[in-house]
Amino acid sequence: MKYPIGIQNFEEIREGGYLYIDKTDMMFDLVDNGKYYFLSRPRRFGKSLLISTLETYFSGKREMFEGLKIAELEKEWTVYPVLHLDLNTKRYENKASLLEILNMHLEMWEAEYGDEKKDRSPEERFMYVIRCAYEKTGKQVVILVDEYDKPMLQAIDDEELQNEYRSTLKAFYGALKSMDRYIRFALLTGVTKFGKVSVFSDLNNLRDISMEFAYIGICGITEEELHSEFKEGIKELGTANDMSEEETKAELKELYDGYHFNEDCVDIYNLSGLMITLDSKQLMSNWIEVGTPSFLVKMLKKRDSDFGDLEGVEIDGSLLDSNDTASKNLIPVIYQSGYLTIKDYDKKSNIYKLGFPNKHVKNAFMT
Repeated sequence: MKYPIGIQNFEEIREGGYLYIDKTDMMFDLVDNGKYYFLSRPRRFGKSLLISTLETYFSGKREMFEGLKIAELEKEWTVYPVLHLDLNTKRYENKASLLEILNMHLEMWEAEYGDEKKDRSPEERFMYVIRCAYEKTGKQVVILVDEYDKPMLQAIDDEELQNEYRSTLKAFYGALKSMDRYIRFALLTGVTKFGKVSVFSDLNNLRDISMEFAYIGICGITEEELHSEFKEGIKELGTANDMSEEETKAELKELYDGYHFNEDCVDIYNLSGLMITLDSKQLMSNWIEVGTPSFLVKMLKKRDSDFGDLEGVEIDGSLLDSNDTASKNLIPVIYQSGYLTIKDYDKKSNIYKLGFPNKHVKNAFMT
């Protein structure tokens, strides 16, 4: 079995014969039932792969989906112009850093659809490209944004720079609302939620599916998927460590299970850590290496807080569903980073009880 460790490109996974967990029925439902979406998940849960899969789908590449659930659901396979903005590949150190990566993407799109506005502001160029793509192809535009929040998170300890990034991105993302008639679908993903982050104040028509029951499993691995799709890997891991199949499943559950993104959802396993363990055939706690965002470390260092025991901490739902980096309450950020998860919920009071997903995440956090 070939595990796509570090591979986030859907076509490369399919063409290379790597293991792919079929989420395409949920993806089809997403596309069929709405237009503007936002998804928050911790690092290494497969957000970039979801973006890549959507890009392949909207490019009409039916052959890439043979044997998958969407092959029976989609009948038309229409080709749409796709604008894919990936903010995950840049180190944001100064004001110019964000403009450089926006300019890089804009130049690629302008080369294909028209650059008459190339001397204007990024948001004006973005709006022009969207309209030109629609006029040139006769099809509405698909916009996919990977790690929308990375510039602001990397500037977490520099308020002036963070405000610069926020101002630039607020105008840039606001173009989506202005160009609504030309847009077929839009998905923005990131680690933090936008509830109180003013970068989205001009884009108030996004549907946040981060806690929606229907899409809980769209990233990550459910226990059912683990036991059905990873049978061979589980057996090999057990053999290598002198454990029975049931003992191996129990150990994997302790290592990587326990994530809840909804009060009623099934347990979700961390995708990256799980595949690294199955591929290496070594049981290890690698969350601190694969799952810790640098912005969280910076925030914890800045605040004079006692984090001796977060197990059972309670928080109002309105706070859990947002992120305000100026707030002294770091619980929402710790939750969104994947170090805490939902353990219980009181509907009357709208209070969530949180805890560590498993002991290895707890140990990583304390470390």
